[in-house]
Amino acid sequence: MLRKNNLVNFRRARSEIVVDILSILILTGVIMIATTSPYFIVNILKGFKQLKKYPDKKVRSAFYNLKKQGLIDFENKKGQIFFSLTDVGKKKASWMKIDNLEIEKPKKWDKKWRMVMFDIAQAKRQEREALRGKLKQLGFFLFQKSVWVIPYKCDKEIEMLKKFFGLKDSEIRLITIDNIGEDGELRKFFKL
Repeated sequence: MLRKNNLVNFRRARSEIVVDILSILILTGVIMIATTSPYFIVNILKGFKQLKKYPDKKVRSAFYNLKKQGLIDFENKKGQIFFSLTDVGKKKASWMKIDNLEIEKPKKWDKKWRMVMFDIAQAKRQEREALRGKLKQLGFFLFQKSVWVIPYKCDKEIEMLKKFFGLKDSEIRLITIDNIGEDGELRKFFKL
C-alpha cells in the first residue's frame, strides 16, 4: 500500500482468488464458519461458487495471507469463526470495485446523451485527475474541458465514482439530454 497526500493507492490484486474473497466479503460483510468442523475449507467452498474452482490449500493460503496483510480479521465466538474486512481491506475492496467498473453498452441506443460535468477545486487535484482518467477508461468522450459525454446509461457508475472520490453534488453533475447539437463526431466516436 502506498500513501501519497492522504490518498491510498493499492497495487492490483496478484491473484484471482484474492479478488474473489474480497468481493464476497464486501457483498456479504461477514463469512461465518463452524470451527467444530474438521472440514473448515470445505465449508467455505460450499458457501461460495466463486471459491469452488480453487484447491483447498490455495483457499487456506489466501485467507492466511489476507489476514497477514491486515485486510481481513477473524473472530472466534461460541464455536463459530467470523471473517470480516478490516478498514484497510474495505479500502482495497473499494479500489478493486472502481478498477473493475464498466459501463454496459446496450444493443440499441436510446438516443440520449449523458453528459458529466465537474468543477473540482485545486485542493482536490488528485481526485480530479483520477476522475478524468477513469472517465476516459470508461469510454467517455472529452467534449470540452471538464465535460465528458457518453451515450449509455451510467447513473450508478457516476454515483459510485462520486462517493469513492468524496465529491459533492456541486462538484460533479450528470445530465441526460436528447439534443446535444451537431453530434456527428460523437456518433462516429461511439460508432452509432
